[in-house]
Amino acid sequence: MTDVLRRGRASLAFSFFAQGVGFALLVTRIPAIQDRYGISDALLPAFLAAVPVLAGVGSVATEKLVKRVPPSRVLRWSQPVVLLALLGVGSGDQVVEVAIALAAFGLAVGALDASMNMLGVSLQRTYGRSIMLGFHAVYSLGGIVGASLAWAGAHWHLSLFVLYLPVVVVLLPAVLVGSRWYVDGGAGAGADDASGAKEAGEAGPVVFKLLLPLCLVMTFAYIGDSTVSNWSAKYLQDVLGSSEQLSTVPYNVYMVTTLLGRAIGDFGVRRFGAAAVVRVGAVVAALGFGVVAVAPGAWVGMVGFTLLGLGLCVIVPQTFAAAGRLFPGASDTAIARLNIFNYVGFLIGSPLVGALGDAWNYRGAMLVPMVLVLLTLRYARSFAVEPDRYGEGHERPRTADVGRGSNGL
Repeated sequence: MTDVLRRGRASLAFSFFAQGVGFALLVTRIPAIQDRYGISDALLPAFLAAVPVLAGVGSVATEKLVKRVPPSRVLRWSQPVVLLALLGVGSGDQVVEVAIALAAFGLAVGALDASMNMLGVSLQRTYGRSIMLGFHAVYSLGGIVGASLAWAGAHWHLSLFVLYLPVVVVLLPAVLVGSRWYVDGGAGAGADDASGAKEAGEAGPVVFKLLLPLCLVMTFAYIGDSTVSNWSAKYLQDVLGSSEQLSTVPYNVYMVTTLLGRAIGDFGVRRFGAAAVVRVGAVVAALGFGVVAVAPGAWVGMVGFTLLGLGLCVIVPQTFAAAGRLFPGASDTAIARLNIFNYVGFLIGSPLVGALGDAWNYRGAMLVPMVLVLLTLRYARSFAVEPDRYGEGHERPRTADVGRGSNGL
C-alpha cells in the first residue's frame, strides 16, 4: 500500500476516534444536561428523539451532496460542527439554546456518520481486505476516552462547559489538520466500477428491496446500542441499586468490549467470512441482554453489558461493508440510505425501552432488544455476498482520489 493510502487510513481512523469521544461525552452526561437546563422528564424524550431525526435528515442530505462534492469534503466540515455543537450544549443557559445546539449536533452528525463510513468502505475496497472493524474499533476507543472523561466530570462535579471545552480545543484543530489526508476511493456514488458492472444490477441504482435486510439488521443493532447508551446508567442505578458514580461505568465497559471485539473482528471476517461473524455476534449480544434482564445486582449486570459489547460490536461495521459489496457502483448512495436506519434504531430503541419499563418493568424491557437482535440471524446470509472472505492478498487496486479539494474549500 502506498503512503497516500496509509495516511488516508490513519486520518480517517482519527476522525472515527474524535466522533467516539464527542458522542460519548454527550450521551453519558444526559442527566447533567437535563439538570442544567431544567428539562422535565416529560420533555426529555422529545429532545432525545429530535437528535436522531435530524441526523437522518443530515444523512439524506449527504446522499445528495456527495453527488456534487467528494465525501471527504463533507466529513472535513461536518466534524468541526459536531464538536462546536457539543460545546454549545455545555455553554448555554436557556432551553432554546440547548435545543439549537442539539439540532446542529444532529444534522452534522448525520453527515459525519454517513461520510465517514463512505470513506471507510471505499478504502476497504481499495485495500482488498476487511478493515472496517478497525475503524469502528477506534471509534470505540474514542468512546472509552469520552466516557472516562464523563466519569471524571461527574466525580469532580465539573460543569459541562468546563468538561467539554478542553476536549473541543484539542480535537477541533486536530481533525482539521488530519482532514488534509482523507482519501476518496473510486467507488463513490456515480463512479464507474468495471468489475462491479459485470454483476447484474450491481452498478445500477440502489434497489431498496435488496438493501432492506441490511436496513433491518442496522435498526436491530442500534436498538440494542441505544438501549445501552441511553438506559444502562438508569438501569444500573434504579433497578440494580448501584451508586451514581458506578452507574456511569456500564457504557465504558460496553465500549471497552466493543473495542476488543472490533480489534480482532477483521481477522475473524478474513478467516470465517462476514456472515459467520455476524451470526456469532447476534447470539452473544442476545445472551448479554438475557444476563442484564435477570441480573441480581450491579456486578452481574456488568457481565451482561460486557457480553453486549462483544456481540453487537461486529454487526454495524459489517452491515456498512455488506452494503458496499452489494452495490459496488453506488456504495455512497447505499451507505447514506443504510445510515438512516442507524437513527431509526436510536429513535425506536430509547422510547421503546422507556415505555416498556414504565408500563411493565425495565427487566422485561431488556428482553425486547434481545429478541430483535436474534432476528439478525434470519438475515445473516445478506452478509455473504461475495467476496466476503478477504484473503491475505489484495484485490485489484481502485483509483484513489486523495482528498479532492484538500487544499481548498
